[in-house]
Amino acid sequence: MTFFSNYFKGGPGGIRELLVIAVPMMISTACDGMMTFTDRFFMAKLAPEQMNAVMGGGITMQTMTFFFVGLTSYSTALVARYFGAGEKHKSPIAAFQAILVTLAAWPIIMALKPAALAALRLMDIPELQMQYQTEYLNVLAAGCVLGMLRSVLGCYFSGIGRTGIVMASTIAAMAANVVLDYILIFGKLGFEPMGIAGAAIATISGSFCALIVLLSVFFGKNNRTAFSVFSSFHFDKVIMKNLLRFGWPAGIEFFLNFIFFSMMTGIFHSEGDVAATAVTIMFNWDLMSYIPLLGLEISITSLVGRYLGAKNPDAAYRSAISGIKAGIFYSAIILFLFVFVPDVLVNVFAPDEPNLIFEQAAPSAVHMIRIASFYVLAESVMVAFIGALRGAGDTFFTMAASVTLNIFLLIVIYLSLKVFDLPVEMSWAILVVCFLLFCVVLAVRFRSGKWKEIVV
Repeated sequence: MTFFSNYFKGGPGGIRELLVIAVPMMISTACDGMMTFTDRFFMAKLAPEQMNAVMGGGITMQTMTFFFVGLTSYSTALVARYFGAGEKHKSPIAAFQAILVTLAAWPIIMALKPAALAALRLMDIPELQMQYQTEYLNVLAAGCVLGMLRSVLGCYFSGIGRTGIVMASTIAAMAANVVLDYILIFGKLGFEPMGIAGAAIATISGSFCALIVLLSVFFGKNNRTAFSVFSSFHFDKVIMKNLLRFGWPAGIEFFLNFIFFSMMTGIFHSEGDVAATAVTIMFNWDLMSYIPLLGLEISITSLVGRYLGAKNPDAAYRSAISGIKAGIFYSAIILFLFVFVPDVLVNVFAPDEPNLIFEQAAPSAVHMIRIASFYVLAESVMVAFIGALRGAGDTFFTMAASVTLNIFLLIVIYLSLKVFDLPVEMSWAILVVCFLLFCVVLAVRFRSGKWKEIVV
């Protein structure tokens, strides 16, 4: 009965408490996934090359920004710790330090764009896809600061447990993105068809709408008064030091992992248009299933940080276990879809006109989606462990383990496709097995309890 009470009837760190925070965040991250999905869905109606370019360009943009996004994302844990420790006035100060880092990062990202494009050209991507990909990336880079600022303010509200605000902002972003996608890509309501450039403009516009929602609440009377917001706009050496000290491993992890993922995607895409289309369809659905779990991870980070700040490591531990239980329930639904209706999922991306590339890619995409079902449940466990470790400040370990895994995966995929000339389906299956082993590593670290002893 004690176990049942702690986990299901509202005890500290129980499922009920977690879900209050996690459900809005899972909806929020699902909306983010829907925006990405919509871009690719609409572009698929034009041609597979444009759908592939949206995926490739999006991954490249994330690679350029994710060191800074990962670094500033640690502000969730900092905000939560100050909130849990009763030092509420320091929560917006932590958020402002992350804003300073973001503003400094924007010109650096713009300076990196030519190098990113040069790297893409070395990957032997089909010429037409490369042209679309360059156009898409140019527009996204110009407006990336809006999305990064939106992320920082989302971390603040996640840290204080007001995830409903993050959800509302993301719904606003999704609405703007989907409507503008339809108008700008296809040229509706008197606009000229803009194709892939229209998809990029719609993405930036969605980030702007979300940022407006977040700022209006951040400067609203209730938040302004409760957290002394106007006194937070200054450089704080101690808080900035903590943000950089514990945030840089997360930044390195995000950055390197997206480089590796981008390279792996490029290797798959270099196998030709058919392989590129099959892999893109599979990754689209993988992303849709995985992104809501990121909302669960953020919620666990927030709760673990809050309870460790309040000197309650047992509740922090229960928060992680509750996250595993909630994630497994969600992932079981996704597993059912991936196993039993993958052909329906693949046909969502069928072009309006018959297309030989899609017809040849569809059977391979169906097999790859079924293979992906094997690690869906493992993903739910992984995000719970990573969320707990990051919330505790154990960011160096998660970085080292994750980067090591992705280096290994990159080597494996290169050998399987380029040296041993294995089919893309078999290469993908090998990657899934390697991913499952990574979850075991995280479980061992979590069970050791060393994360409870880290001082922030």
